[in-house]
Amino acid sequence: MRAARAELHASGPKRRRPFDGDFERVALPEVDGDVLRDMLVAHGARTVIEVGLAYGSSALAIGEALCVTGGTGASHIVIDPFQATAYENVGWDAMVAADLEARTMLYGEASSIVLARLAHEGFSADAAFVDGSHRFHEVFVDLYFLRKLVRPGGLIVLDDAAWPSVATAVRYFDLNLGWQTVSVGGRLIARRLPAQPFEPDFTDFKPF
Repeated sequence: MRAARAELHASGPKRRRPFDGDFERVALPEVDGDVLRDMLVAHGARTVIEVGLAYGSSALAIGEALCVTGGTGASHIVIDPFQATAYENVGWDAMVAADLEARTMLYGEASSIVLARLAHEGFSADAAFVDGSHRFHEVFVDLYFLRKLVRPGGLIVLDDAAWPSVATAVRYFDLNLGWQTVSVGGRLIARRLPAQPFEPDFTDFKPF
């Protein structure tokens, strides 16, 4: 799958949306995929939730990490309501071509629906990668549910945090819920959840 990811970045996807530079703008760059993979391996993540599949570049990097950390017991949840429509399943086809479909579950629904369902079912993950909608309210809802789904001490990694909408959503959780910054290079940011979960009193609210 390392070769599959390298080919994706060298040759481009088999299909792409009809917008100039769309793959280069949407896909996680190869070097940042390496960073994501190495972070997950160092964290020992065996179960990962990913919001946003698109062309599959980050999913291939996560799959590569899970092959190292989890073997046949690894699990990768991928959520993308636009994979079949806007992307014509090109990202999923890349996962299948890399022989990752057996350990990957793709949900073609909105992340707010899928994450809520997983939380209701008591699902738990070691880490999450967020690169879906960049609207503030939707990023906030993703992080709200991922806080319930990612285990204490787990990792949440985000792309495109330079966007004010994404950065502002993260800042709430940093200031009010004790998320800790994890040093990471490139355009990604990462947060470690508290080892001891807590719920602050409403009077402790810190504006963000």
